Amino acid sequence: MTKLDRQDNAVQNPSEGAAAPQTPRIKWQTDGLKSSYANFANANSTREEVVLNFGVNNSWDRAQSEVAIELSHRIMLSPFAAKRLSTMLAQLIAEYEQRYGELQ
Repeated sequence: MTKLDRQDNAVQNPSEGAAAPQTPRIKWQTDGLKSSYANFANANSTREEVVLNFGVNNSWDRAQSEVAIELSHRIMLSPFAAKRLSTMLAQLIAEYEQRYGELQ
């Protein structure tokens, strides 16, 4: 169970006590959701934002002197949102490795 699952469970079962502040229930709207595959990611930042670039590396020959990456998405986040994303990803990877073994 992830931290987000526990938070959602706490909202659904508010038997923790009346004094605890309630987290608003989140409704995921997926009407316009699109899925994409990426095997490449790059990140950089300025003082005001963190920029994540995602794409596909179709070149499997590591001996090539030049590799072309087809970038498909650029996500810009505030540093605060980027830190929350970093925390969630670290937790997700820890849970994955606990289930399936350490990634190298």
